[in-house]
Amino acid sequence: MRLKSEQEIIEELKEKVREFPHLPGVYLMKNAAEKIIYVGKAKSLRARVRSYLTDSKDHSPKTRFLVRNIRTIDTILTKTEVEAFLLEASLIKKHRPRYNIRLKDDKSYPYIRLSMADKFPRVYLARKVKKDGAMYFGPYTNGTAVWGTIKFLNRTFMIRDCKDAFFATRKRPCMTHQIGRCKAPCVGLVGKDEYGEDIKQSIQFLRGRDKQIVKDLTGRMKAASQSERFEAAARFRDSIEAVKSVLERQAVVNDTSDLDQDVVGYFGDERGTLVETIHIRSGRVIGNRGHFLPLLDANSPDEDVREWLTSYLNQYYDEALIPDEVLLAIDLGREIMDLIAAVLQERSGHKVKVRFPTDGAGHRLMDMANANAKEHFSSHVDKSEAKKRALEEIQERLKLPRLPLRIECFDISTFQGAETVASQVVFEDGVPNKDQYRRYKIKTVIGTNDFESMREVLTRRFLHSEIDAPDLVVIDGGKGQLGIAMEVLKELSLTEIPVVGLAKARTDSDFKSTEVRASEERFFLPGRTNPVLFKVGSEAFRILVGIRDEAHRFAITYHRKLRESTSIESELDQLPVTGLGPAKKKALLQKFPSVDAIREAKVEDVASVKGFTPETARALIDALRKDLALSDMVAESDEIPAEAAVGGEAGDGEPNSGGGKG
Repeated sequence: MRLKSEQEIIEELKEKVREFPHLPGVYLMKNAAEKIIYVGKAKSLRARVRSYLTDSKDHSPKTRFLVRNIRTIDTILTKTEVEAFLLEASLIKKHRPRYNIRLKDDKSYPYIRLSMADKFPRVYLARKVKKDGAMYFGPYTNGTAVWGTIKFLNRTFMIRDCKDAFFATRKRPCMTHQIGRCKAPCVGLVGKDEYGEDIKQSIQFLRGRDKQIVKDLTGRMKAASQSERFEAAARFRDSIEAVKSVLERQAVVNDTSDLDQDVVGYFGDERGTLVETIHIRSGRVIGNRGHFLPLLDANSPDEDVREWLTSYLNQYYDEALIPDEVLLAIDLGREIMDLIAAVLQERSGHKVKVRFPTDGAGHRLMDMANANAKEHFSSHVDKSEAKKRALEEIQERLKLPRLPLRIECFDISTFQGAETVASQVVFEDGVPNKDQYRRYKIKTVIGTNDFESMREVLTRRFLHSEIDAPDLVVIDGGKGQLGIAMEVLKELSLTEIPVVGLAKARTDSDFKSTEVRASEERFFLPGRTNPVLFKVGSEAFRILVGIRDEAHRFAITYHRKLRESTSIESELDQLPVTGLGPAKKKALLQKFPSVDAIREAKVEDVASVKGFTPETARALIDALRKDLALSDMVAESDEIPAEAAVGGEAGDGEPNSGGGKG
């Protein structure tokens, strides 16, 4: 059968595109394997897609490569162009197409969350912004600084810091109240209105409204003094000083503005582009965030800045907190900027202005954003080049056919013969890509058998042909595990994928001594007797050992979580509660972290779990509390007298290597 030429394929695509409507929507370009390689949005689907298929010298190299790989194009119609924007962002996140800009970021930037849906709200650190009735502030760059701010708010405005389950079951004030850092709303020592004033001032502080905070606190201090509540007046005085001290340390760029602003600058060359966003809240810089876009030269005439920057903003603000105003480093044109503003308004629920700064203050902010982008670009490129050299060393030492840009590592975890699990960790360009991590429960292996468990997990992984194949597979183990991996790849006709086994060297003294010591890392290759060794501390060594350690950590964490869930579930199994079946127990475990949390919860909280009514929730909580009371009685009756506990003879027990109770 004759293969079609590239020109014949393009002509067939052109015929199909002639049937596309002049309507807004999203188009999905697929390769020969039916995998989505590009997602785009358009005001007119026919006109936009047709532009790719014209023989234009204006196309960038990336676009030309894209067109060569297109085999089919599907479309999804939307009512408006705004809906097309929103759909495009969600599809890129879901399918991660190869030729789209993808905001890969190993950092999860923190926000401050205020739980406004609670009667007495409290302050949290949050990693994602959700539509849950809470107020969010940020993003901030430094998690430690966020915890410091939360601690400051709790102390200065006396916001409760206890968890909801603890708060709901208090009968008397806790130690935090006794040392004067909480007003004890849990037991009614402060009303909702007074507590609401403290929350209001916390919000003012987080919004940077320092003058209003100081004014309000001063008024409350004078009122307390006039009514001879001198202790309260002293507390307000201390709060004023604390607020002033914190605000003095913040960078002020505009002390007359109440706007929340993001300033988006960028810098790049043929190695890529770094987009820098500086977050300004009420005139104060609270943080910045950068994204490096590889293979995108922002200054190249082949690149359409309107296309890539629009796509960047669409993805970035799909999760980030949306401000009142976004300043851009380049004028995208009124039509495009109004469209972006409409998309952001649809997401946030408030009016958003997108503009290119033409005033002096705006230019100063943009200069700051571009300067930060340039500095962080240089830092990123230096690190990337060091990673590239390390990957080249790995390729050379392990005799790989290509640069190991995607490395996958697998680890098996079993604890005392209990349920066996496995982890799959992925490094891309030498750094973790946590979105690609996977974990597995071993289903076909009975008992402890690391070899057969490895066989199962590798088979399950490589049957998923829709996932990008790795450039290197790292197996946590020696020649035995490596042999299993080679057998699996041979059975699946994937012998072109390179595999290496990573194990620690052991000496006789390692087995005789109870002390665990660092040992030499050895890298085993198929068909080679002696292991490959890397220089300890080199970047190549750190990448390979780092992915193995990360796989081990990920597997252990999953195993611990399963053990905790099993422990909770087994305790629930013992309760005399009718109708508490597997589905309800699973729903409970998804909502509550422990049996204690269920025991301390409100009836309405348990009743909100799927399958529960107020009656069954009350029966469950009563059974748990009764069970705890019986356990306490048994513990008291079994208590050993003090004189008996200290009189045992030496040598009655084995050393407790666990450090806890034997």
